[in-house]
Amino acid sequence: MASLIQTLAVAEYLNFRHAANALGVSQSSVSARVKTLEEDLGILLFERHARGVRLTEAGRYFVERVAVGIDQLDYAVKTAGMAASGECGRLRIGVHALIPRSFLAELIGQYRKDYPCIEVEITEGTARDALTQIRTERIDVAFAAGAPEPPDCHSRRIWTEPLLAALPDRHPLTGRSTVTWADLAGETFLVRYGGTGPQVHDHIVLRLAGRWPVSSIQRFDVERGTLLSMVGQGFGITIVGAATSLLPTSGVVFLPFADEPEPVAFSAVWSPYNRNAALRNLLDLAGEMSRSVRAD
Repeated sequence: MASLIQTLAVAEYLNFRHAANALGVSQSSVSARVKTLEEDLGILLFERHARGVRLTEAGRYFVERVAVGIDQLDYAVKTAGMAASGECGRLRIGVHALIPRSFLAELIGQYRKDYPCIEVEITEGTARDALTQIRTERIDVAFAAGAPEPPDCHSRRIWTEPLLAALPDRHPLTGRSTVTWADLAGETFLVRYGGTGPQVHDHIVLRLAGRWPVSSIQRFDVERGTLLSMVGQGFGITIVGAATSLLPTSGVVFLPFADEPEPVAFSAVWSPYNRNAALRNLLDLAGEMSRSVRAD
């Protein structure tokens, strides 16, 4: 490598002494390395004369291609270093939803601003799907409702959201500032098969266990927006994290619970074998933003 760099310097200055001064080495060292390279190649790269040197035709051809190779090698070294520090590369994220102005949307937006050379890929699905994708190395991290603790993955609680009841605006309870679970006994609840639907279903069953009248829980294979539209049309009610209330929805009123013991937690889940520095930087940023929100 040193011989090639010194050869390029001689080709630039067309003078051994000037090339040596630019590289901070002795003229004899440059001259010896270039001569050795010519002997190894069996090609005369420079024609020497009293005032300096000039490239032979073979030398010009060689130098042009070596310069390209050196540039590519330099780029490879720099990008490898950036990948090792998480400044370039790819990050694959699994989400239950990406709602504008939510904590998760703000987190990913800030991450993309801080690390513009990272290619961010987003996959939406259930928590179960996300765990499978983490285990098969198809995604780097998933953000899921609750505090999952799978034995083969790391998890960290990142942010929380109050739980809200989503009611049609014609519902008798919409004039109140809060609701209780007892208020909702006997209601028809709508939940999704996908996203956080399974967790929502289990939470409703837990909170309404033993209450009278018995509530009905209906499942639908629809997107979040469609489910809220069904609520607005009077099909039933549902429960959501506060971020969902940020979605543009007509005919729906969101009310907080007066007797919900704590807000809904959302956690990051990832494989302990994942060494992607981009993931580490995302988790660090998530921690910083979460602490900032709690401080406010």
